[in-house]
Amino acid sequence: MTFASKTDFNHYTIAFYNLENLFDTVNDPKTLDDDFTEFSDKKWNKNRFRKKIKKLGRVISQIGYNSILHPPVLTGVAEVENKSVLDELIASKFLITKGYQYVHFDSPDERGIDTALLFRKDYFTVLHKEAFPLYIDNQNGERDYTRDILYVKGQLENETVHILVNHWPSRRTGGIETSYKRIAASNKNREIISGITSKEHNAKIIVMGDFNDDPASESVKNLTQADMYNPMELLHTKYSGSLNYKGNWNLFDQILISNNFLQQYGNLFRFEEAKIFNPKNLQEYKGRYKGNPFRTFIGKKYLGGLSDHFPVYGIFSIKK
Repeated sequence: MTFASKTDFNHYTIAFYNLENLFDTVNDPKTLDDDFTEFSDKKWNKNRFRKKIKKLGRVISQIGYNSILHPPVLTGVAEVENKSVLDELIASKFLITKGYQYVHFDSPDERGIDTALLFRKDYFTVLHKEAFPLYIDNQNGERDYTRDILYVKGQLENETVHILVNHWPSRRTGGIETSYKRIAASNKNREIISGITSKEHNAKIIVMGDFNDDPASESVKNLTQADMYNPMELLHTKYSGSLNYKGNWNLFDQILISNNFLQQYGNLFRFEEAKIFNPKNLQEYKGRYKGNPFRTFIGKKYLGGLSDHFPVYGIFSIKK
């Protein structure tokens, strides 16, 4: 895309990436991480971990680069085990010179996987950070311990932005059967958004994450009410998405924006476009899964890939 007024604006990429089981190799007795230890069936070890870290760092550095010649200023991530894996990620070969830091809280998720927000400290300043727990019950009436919603308020140049990073409950026991959990997550996001706008009427808000639902799902549609817009809707087709399950494309990974990002006249902080980042080196290159995200494992079989999700991103501009 060619930006008509590129010289008048600074452009930034804001991305989201599900890193698919970014676990260290140490067994945590408090979580269900046993599959990702050296003596498990997956034989997860330091060599495999470091290869994955290096590859993920390279991908993050490339998201949106062809459009603006800079790596993302903000990247929401999901499925990270703890601070130690994030420390390794931002210190990896392709990110160490980019000045990344992160916001992270340990969540109550049973597997021990969390969300986080990577940010480039030379461009973005964190003003407030908070984890909002999601209280939902499973079908037996017991609490389902899942990921918190990560909220970060910060300043990009002189513009304030509010970021919500999500990883909604999975479809493991069935999409319809678990839909109520994702609707609850959606409602919690709406509650947080209302809290933000009650204090800052014209707040610029970005809601990103792995929603485990598509743009047309009830839970996501619940977010796109009068004040929010989903630029990802047009990206989900029969032939395109961020992950593929049994030959069908889904777009669970999405970035939604408040409508005020779309205002053209008098708007110093604008949304430009959204994309799925799916270059050939992130895809399976042959066989029955050709074109799908190149993942680390299929079952217990080690493939040496990165993630079963493609990253998604948006390009934003701020007037100089």
